[in-house]
Amino acid sequence: MSTIQSAKSFGKVAVAMGGHAAERDISLLSGEAVLSALKSQGVDAIKFDTAASDIMELKEKGIDRVFNIMHGRGGEDGQLQGALELIGIPYTGSGVLGSALGMDKLRTKNCWLGAGLPTPKWMVLEKESDIDACVVALGFPIMVKPALEGSSLGMAKANTIEQLREAYKKAMKFTCDVMAEQWVEGAEYTVAVLADKALPVIRLETPNEFYDYEAKYQAETTQYHCPCGLTAEQEQALQHLSIKAFKLLAGEGWGRVDLMLDAQGKPQLLEINTVPGMTDHSLVPMAAKQAGIDFNTLVWQILETSFAKEGA
Repeated sequence: MSTIQSAKSFGKVAVAMGGHAAERDISLLSGEAVLSALKSQGVDAIKFDTAASDIMELKEKGIDRVFNIMHGRGGEDGQLQGALELIGIPYTGSGVLGSALGMDKLRTKNCWLGAGLPTPKWMVLEKESDIDACVVALGFPIMVKPALEGSSLGMAKANTIEQLREAYKKAMKFTCDVMAEQWVEGAEYTVAVLADKALPVIRLETPNEFYDYEAKYQAETTQYHCPCGLTAEQEQALQHLSIKAFKLLAGEGWGRVDLMLDAQGKPQLLEINTVPGMTDHSLVPMAAKQAGIDFNTLVWQILETSFAKEGA
């Protein structure tokens, strides 16, 4: 339910998009969709690409608030959030702490482990010589991930030690911690969060080995099931767990939690997204639609979350 009735109440809005991260192209697609939705509802909104403009220009342009749709490093990791707080401009989504923790898959898992929440076993690959110990600790198959990238960039499934070495080298190119995670055999789900409430659960199905970049943004073979096919009780349990996992990492406003049900039917948390995609392939708009919230209304309600940052 929207609480802001007038577009003028938002003032002048900058839609922050683009940036220098590996997810720049997806961010630009999301940003243009958000910008169009805001303008169509009478909001005084402009495009703001941080790769082309200095953050201080927001003050010069008289911006009252920022709709942050920058995916990845620089926009989703606390950097933009901290800069905006320093210059006193409220913004959508999670704050500095929630953004930094949520962007870092390694610290995310450490927090969940400390709170006793279920997540697959993992270890950090600090050097190539750790690979033998990794195989002993986790067993094959193994998922390899750069800890600070989204959109499944740099992720790979390894079924052999040769594939594991290759996956490690590939992930190292992203210049961040590299994680090896125990493979979970089972159905993958995602739970969108909007204003501290969970939207309908989506079940993801792809013929690819996992829900990778191609399956997310390019393939026409990926299937999205919403309703997800679980019983009402099972769906509510996933929603409850996802909200708990999101808030534990200081997530605010809106976001998404990715998880799986393993072969025993037990949930396994994978990661959170504090600035999820808003393209025509994106999951949050899909879940919102199932809840009776169209894209324009969704964008409006996300922008409303910026009022929680007033005076921050």
